[in-house]
Amino acid sequence: MKVKAEAKDVRISPQKVRLVVDLVRGKKVDEALAILQFLPMKAAREVAKVIKSAAANAENNFQMEPTALKVTDIFADEGHRLKRYRPQARGRVNPILKRSTHIKVFVEEEASGA
Repeated sequence: MKVKAEAKDVRISPQKVRLVVDLVRGKKVDEALAILQFLPMKAAREVAKVIKSAAANAENNFQMEPTALKVTDIFADEGHRLKRYRPQARGRVNPILKRSTHIKVFVEEEASGA
C-alpha cells in the first residue's frame, strides 16, 4: 500500500526541486533523509519535510514499520506563478515569474523477504 504526503506551493522553482528529488527517488526513507541532510540546497529541507511527513503518515495511520519504508514515487510539479513586473528603460516593463512547486511523495513498505 502506498502512503502519500504532499506540500503545495513551496516557493522554490520546480526545476531546482527536481534536482533534489531525483537524488532520493527509490531510496529507503532513512537513506534519503541522510542524503538530504548534507545537501546545501534550500529545496533539500523542503523535500525532507515531506518525506518525514509521509513516513509519519505510514507509521501512525497504517501501522507500517518506519525502518522498512521506501520512497517509491516522488514528484515536483509546477504550482502557481506569481506575476510581477520590473520597470525597464523607455517606459517598458519586463515580467518576473516567481514560481512555486507542489511536492508529492509516496512511500511503501519494502518486502522483508527480498
